[in-house]
Amino acid sequence: MQIQFWRPFTVCLALALSGIACAQSPPSERSNVQVSVNTAQAVGELPAVWRFFGADEPNYATMKDGRKLLRALGELRPQQVYFRAHNLLNTGDGTPAFKWGSTNAYTETADGQPVYDWTIVDGIIDAYRANGVRPYLQIGFMPQALSSAPPGTPYQHAWRPGFKYDLITTGWAYPPKSYEKWGELVYQWTLHNVERYGRAEVEQWYFELWNEANFPTYWRGSPEDFYRLHDVSVAAIRRALPTARVGGPDVAGPGGAFMDGFLAHVARGRNYSTGEIGTPTDFLSFHAKGRPTVVDGHVRMGIAAHLKDVAGGFGKIAAVPELARKPIVIGESDPEGCAACPGPQNAYRNGTLYSSYTAASFARIWQLAKEHKVNLEGVLSWSFTFENQPWFAGYRQLATNGIDLPVLNVFRLFSKLGPMQLEAHSSAQVSLQEIMNQGVSGASDVGVLATRAERNVQVLLWNYHDDELAGTDATVSLNLSGLGRGDRAVTLWYVDPQRANAFSAWKAMGSPQSPNEVQYQQLEQASRLLPTQAKPLSVKSGRATLDVDVPRQAVVLVELTQS
Repeated sequence: MQIQFWRPFTVCLALALSGIACAQSPPSERSNVQVSVNTAQAVGELPAVWRFFGADEPNYATMKDGRKLLRALGELRPQQVYFRAHNLLNTGDGTPAFKWGSTNAYTETADGQPVYDWTIVDGIIDAYRANGVRPYLQIGFMPQALSSAPPGTPYQHAWRPGFKYDLITTGWAYPPKSYEKWGELVYQWTLHNVERYGRAEVEQWYFELWNEANFPTYWRGSPEDFYRLHDVSVAAIRRALPTARVGGPDVAGPGGAFMDGFLAHVARGRNYSTGEIGTPTDFLSFHAKGRPTVVDGHVRMGIAAHLKDVAGGFGKIAAVPELARKPIVIGESDPEGCAACPGPQNAYRNGTLYSSYTAASFARIWQLAKEHKVNLEGVLSWSFTFENQPWFAGYRQLATNGIDLPVLNVFRLFSKLGPMQLEAHSSAQVSLQEIMNQGVSGASDVGVLATRAERNVQVLLWNYHDDELAGTDATVSLNLSGLGRGDRAVTLWYVDPQRANAFSAWKAMGSPQSPNEVQYQQLEQASRLLPTQAKPLSVKSGRATLDVDVPRQAVVLVELTQS
């Protein structure tokens, strides 16, 4: 069965009917790829690790575009999507800025008595809960009244895109002057959350301290200072809610010697708060980032570096017997490091290079978890939105001015995957070892991930290359076995250079920076992930074959359901 719905003429006709101009491009070369899926052969569970997101700027969650995007995230899998944000305890009036946020949760009277005010932080968590999202609650950063920063150190930074990254390091990054007051702040906040949202609800949250304390930009104390702060925080959380899910440390990368010390401390060190051996640990977390470069005027992604970080973090945890089977959340997992840094080198984030990278990298992260025999529970994409910024400015985000980007539609495809992974092979899928050694630098990575949900089958296909250049589209011959009896209905979902892609539609409009109401509606329509129905698939002796076009840097989901 041949399925080739994508044609430049068809796409341009659709855009023209919406009032959008479109210039056709010449057809590219095409490769033939053989993909086999044994729908009767399960190879294990596929945990829905993609359900985690986060951002530096917590206050955006209560703004118009932030609320709209939270609603879209919550709809992916209501009550099972988690959001992590920095700056939830920072001192300030709640006005957002790049890589900044505040809630004024803690201040002190003139004589040093604590004053707690949960108004702003409640509004943020309320926005999560109203949209079916739960907190992955980061405890931090240091309130101004508790900061041990040297006299004269500014508290709120004045960083903006283009400035040196380390300029974000100001008074919020220091250890507390009083660990006792800090512990009481964490206890009171947790107790308040239990009273406001209910014990059963808060038991579903994740609690972790700080961010990337192995990185001097975020932590101006010693490793031992951090271990102490971690112990005090965990004890305070558990004092308010003994069943709270606690963990950490959300280090940058695999964490180096800092992570080694942390793992040893929580496994068998003397607890700074209780005096006992070890620290309660329900999950462990680290970060993994790619390292893209600009080569001959185009972006070349660094997926190899990203996957090496993942493997390094898994290896560290697996090497500690007391912790080897603990759940793991990769607390930030992204193509590169700075979500708030726009510019031409980051324009790839608007289009399908980012979305196809996401599909290709998640597939390998699932594979690495199996190879390392670790309990992977979450992979958190540090990407949300930036309110009232130029359209398609190149921030690492899921939506721009309330319009979804292609990458968000890949998470929608993930949400359609079943819980059981099936045996699947592609003749053009780059091996894990090769992609970790050199990325995707030769032929494209045309890969497959297949799952089953009851009697229905889902086949995820992607055509990814590290280089943001025109290249070869693929015709995938999808050979299915183990289907049993009866024809199957076929639904295809495309995220490609033309479909589920508002960026292409915006460029076809002439890249307006102030779209009018009609243009906005057209962009919303262009961003939507819409099904393409094909005629039923004829099954003979449990086997069937269909051809699917997978353009360069595209992701396609094929759904097979009982007719």
